[in-house]
Order: sequence, then C-alpha cells, then structure tokens
Amino acid sequence: MRIGELASRAGVSVRSLRYYEEQGLLTSTRSSSGQRHYTDDQSERVMFIQRLYAAGLSSHTIMELLPCVDSPSHDNSDAALERMAQERNRLSRHITDLASTRDALDGLIAAARAYREQL
Repeated sequence: MRIGELASRAGVSVRSLRYYEEQGLLTSTRSSSGQRHYTDDQSERVMFIQRLYAAGLSSHTIMELLPCVDSPSHDNSDAALERMAQERNRLSRHITDLASTRDALDGLIAAARAYREQL
C-alpha cells in the first residue's frame, strides 16, 4: 500500500509516517518512481508506535523497545520491560517536580492575593 493509504488506515498524517521512517521506526520499499510502499502489517506497527508516543516515550526509547516486537525473545522482552520501568520512574520524578512547582506557584498566588487585598 502507498503512504496515503497507510496514513488513513492508521489514523496518522503522511508527515508522521515520513518522520517514523527517518527515525528508523518504520520501513518501506520504494517503487522505481520513488514512491513508498508498505505491507499490510505496517498499520498495526504504526498504531503501536502511536501508543508508545502517547505514553510519553521518545523516538529513541521506542527504537530500543522495537526489538521486543521484531524479534521476540526472553532477553528482548526483559530489556523492553526494564526500559519501560526506567521511563516510568523518569515520568514519576517529573510529576513530583511539577507538583512542587505547582505548590510554589500556589504560594505566590496566595501572597499576591493577600497583597492585593491590602491595597
């Protein structure tokens, strides 16, 4: 199938598919005129990539997880699980930092309101 059909099936933009190829997440074959052609199973791969992006993973991290999909094995599965756990821990730290920042902003808002009331 051509790039437009894959984009339509997977619910993504053509631009996203080109980006996925640039990042090494997706492959295609080229016709003699240079048009990209994809296999039917590529739409599932694109939807999987979309779920990984939605989970907050970078293209670099997704690249690290794909061997688990492309060459399933206990070692690849263990590596993918470890990498996802690392990403979860990173996100948890970020959430904690954001909550602290929000609390500091709440303090500033309270101080500004108190000051305004004194005017």
